[in-house]
Amino acid sequence: MYKNKLTAIVFAVLAAMFYAINMPFSKLLLDKIEPTFMASLLYFGAGIGIGIIYFLGKNRPRAAEEKLTKKELPFVLGMILLDIAAPIFLMVGLRSASSANASLLNNFEIVATSVIAMFAFKEVISPRLWAAIALITISSMLLSFEDVSSIQFSYGSIFILAAAVCWGVENNCTRKISSKSTFQIVMLKGIFSGLGSFLVAFIQNEQLPQVIYAAYALLLGFVAYGLSIFLYVRAQKELGAAKTSAYYAIAPFIGALLSFVLLKESINQYYLIALFIMLSGSALAVFDTMITSRSH
Repeated sequence: MYKNKLTAIVFAVLAAMFYAINMPFSKLLLDKIEPTFMASLLYFGAGIGIGIIYFLGKNRPRAAEEKLTKKELPFVLGMILLDIAAPIFLMVGLRSASSANASLLNNFEIVATSVIAMFAFKEVISPRLWAAIALITISSMLLSFEDVSSIQFSYGSIFILAAAVCWGVENNCTRKISSKSTFQIVMLKGIFSGLGSFLVAFIQNEQLPQVIYAAYALLLGFVAYGLSIFLYVRAQKELGAAKTSAYYAIAPFIGALLSFVLLKESINQYYLIALFIMLSGSALAVFDTMITSRSH
């Protein structure tokens, strides 16, 4: 029992670390790959990589998982369409925003997910979570200004926040089908969202990347999206949703740290203030999730 939990904790931390590399390495690859093609390759990498894992282990015994049916089709379509839009917005924003800011701004997904769940599914938001939402929103606003003294809004931040909102809606679509086959969900996300982004890139006349950089993007997508989701789900089965999300909440901060180390991005006083507020809001959100799960 203890060994299983320890393994699950390792999986949850690895899932966070794998997703954290998305921002800095995507930022580097965007010098060689157009943003929409980049989004496409990331999701193709996730879908293809998880598909390979699935077929390699097809003959191994695994827990029975229900397959998706026509009943879930609206949520599957919503999930795919939002997973086409979100990474495109993220890659466009990441081109002009710093990788560190983008990593932290991604936490606005918590706000979007919670507020949409309240309006669409009538979920009750506790005072603690409202406080967390307020702190994360304030931090996101600080991170969105290129120059706080002149109130100059960052162009890239608009797109990154749009991506966070899309993923917030997508989370609520995915939760409606979360009891179904994880492999099937991730493969559908990867292949069809990747295909959708590819068509958008083709319509926009984006230039095809060199094979070597396309291969790097596919590998990054497999690790940062596919493998991260795979490990997250495996951890969640042993630890539960609340504890897994607590470990996964470190991802944006690892991403910001990697950005400073790999990309040599500068730190100003406003970033440090925003970082402290974002840490406080994220910690409060995780605490609320764990308290709520115990009460149920």
